[in-house]
Amino acid sequence: MISPLASVHPHARIAENVTIEPFATISEDVEIGEGTWVGPNSVIMDGARIGKNCKIFPGAVISAIPQDLKYRGEKTLVEIGDSTTLRECVTVNKGTAAIGTTIIGGHCLIMAYSHVAHDCKLGNHVIMANATGLAGEITIDDYAYLGGMVGVHQFVHIGAHTMIQAGSRIGQDIPPYVTAGRHPVRYEGINVIGLRRRGFSEETIETIHEVYRYLYQKKLNVSQAFNAIEKELPATPERDEILHFIRHSKRGIIR
Repeated sequence: MISPLASVHPHARIAENVTIEPFATISEDVEIGEGTWVGPNSVIMDGARIGKNCKIFPGAVISAIPQDLKYRGEKTLVEIGDSTTLRECVTVNKGTAAIGTTIIGGHCLIMAYSHVAHDCKLGNHVIMANATGLAGEITIDDYAYLGGMVGVHQFVHIGAHTMIQAGSRIGQDIPPYVTAGRHPVRYEGINVIGLRRRGFSEETIETIHEVYRYLYQKKLNVSQAFNAIEKELPATPERDEILHFIRHSKRGIIR
């Protein structure tokens, strides 16, 4: 159902069972999948590709041009996966020539007043609590949780199954499975409760613990810990994921 009080460009590609409430604005180059609800006073601009069964709450602005002075009007996109919710006044900027697309995966919850800048890539089941801000070209992996009013520096990588304390300022990469917080932000342990809720066995959790003991409790630098983990701990998918993350970290991991 499209309200007669909504402004929907006739060339926008809207699935038949999408609901668009009064005073929403939908631009020409927009695709919206079945079952999605677009709330009143929300704005979806050129380049938006929104999946099925999403919820876009009042005041959200999707696919506005990036707040990046290098942007020169190139055609770029925002992609939002199925069953993702964007709450009130969330802003998601489209990409730039650097990458071309800002991506939010499926089953994500982006709470009120949060901002996702150009060329960010969020995995599935990511939660960003209220007023959290992402600068450009940030990567957040599946099942990461960011508390309210977290600020993340551009180019940071946040690993899967992480939990970040509200109010944290993130300037370095956060490796998988950990909790992080305080000022300056630092390693606080592994996300045991979250891992148990997602079905990780106690044996796997202990394996993850052991990897991080090498990194954070044995008084080794990162290179020394990395080499010791490779040599002394048996290979598991979780161990190898952590090592891969560290090997490819551009900003260095938190201490």
